[in-house]
Amino acid sequence: MKPVLEGERTDPGSHTRRRGREAALQMLYEWEIGRLPMQSVQASFWDLGQPEAGEVADRIRAFAERLATGTSEAIPAVDPLIEAQSAHWRLERMAVIDRLILRLAVYEFLHEPETPRAVAIEEAVRLAKRFSTPDAARFVNGVLDGVRRRLDEPPPGTA
Repeated sequence: MKPVLEGERTDPGSHTRRRGREAALQMLYEWEIGRLPMQSVQASFWDLGQPEAGEVADRIRAFAERLATGTSEAIPAVDPLIEAQSAHWRLERMAVIDRLILRLAVYEFLHEPETPRAVAIEEAVRLAKRFSTPDAARFVNGVLDGVRRRLDEPPPGTA
């Protein structure tokens, strides 16, 4: 049995957040491939999707849109962190879906403090297993663990 991580796993809203991440990744993919404004992507995504009733659907939508919009706007800050940890791989050479999974997780590292970084990594690996190749999960895990370690380091001169 896998150990339970603090935060999301024990939270009944974790399923909602997982579905929100999946929706955010799908919106980011459409945004990246179609080169459409994120607002247009989000509107068409929900129009084409199967609407769910109630508060859960509203929470999924709000979380997904926050992640997709935030990730798309944070790329100038996120990409250098990914590039620094992905030796021999330029972002342009990565599979689109892998690059977007990495961006989404690093955005969560930086801007979603209620999500423990270990949970963000676990969820990114889950996304890679679901939407990419078996090798992608190991790659995503390795890059994100490197980014996490770098972000957890104290700034130079403060140790």
